[in-house]
Amino acid sequence: MSTLSQRISEQLGAEIVAGKHAPGAKLDEEALAARFKVSRSPVRDALRQLAATHLVESQPRRGFSVALIDPAGLQDMFEAASELEALCARLCALRAGATERKNIERIHAQALAAAKRNDHEGYARLNEDFHRAIYSGARNRTLEAATLALRQRLAPFRSRVFFHIDNRIRSSSREHDAVTAAILKGNAAGAEDAMRGHTASAAMNALEYFRRRVYKDGRMYTKLGYDTGARSTKPKKRAP
Repeated sequence: MSTLSQRISEQLGAEIVAGKHAPGAKLDEEALAARFKVSRSPVRDALRQLAATHLVESQPRRGFSVALIDPAGLQDMFEAASELEALCARLCALRAGATERKNIERIHAQALAAAKRNDHEGYARLNEDFHRAIYSGARNRTLEAATLALRQRLAPFRSRVFFHIDNRIRSSSREHDAVTAAILKGNAAGAEDAMRGHTASAAMNALEYFRRRVYKDGRMYTKLGYDTGARSTKPKKRAP
């Protein structure tokens, strides 16, 4: 995807997550092209990318429309992502070489500096770099590809806006501290548990965003089947 298409995808994804486009609303390619002052080609690419995240639906001869966000399905994806990322952290602690560990440590230090500056944009970028470095350090291409694919599907729900909620940037950096320390020490179980706790916190943060900021009307909760007590997103303990 081109940088232009990515920018359009990120913007529209953030708007859909924020509830600015109602479920079922048609996303007209021509109107969007005029809005973003581009041709229809990058708009179409952006909409296809959003369709892969299930924020947008595509139907033959009817074009693209805003999908109904399913909170239960979203929670399922976060739960699966949490387990994949925990496994990546575990393998990274066991397999990463000195250069890979140093890179993780470097990215984490930069992210800490961004957090201290309250640089939410910078922290969000470094957060992605941090997780990708851990996937790579796991040295399992199949696992890396699967984890990255699911992370990309969840990308709109990991919007930079979430780092503004309840000072999430501070708690996120503390959680990264624990993950980094375990990986540098080669503590596989510690890295796995720390990453699972971190991703569970990120999931709760995103789901809470919907409860507090998007679907404020109680009737909308019912319509979407949203249930804040449906399942626990707390990290699971591995069996002894």
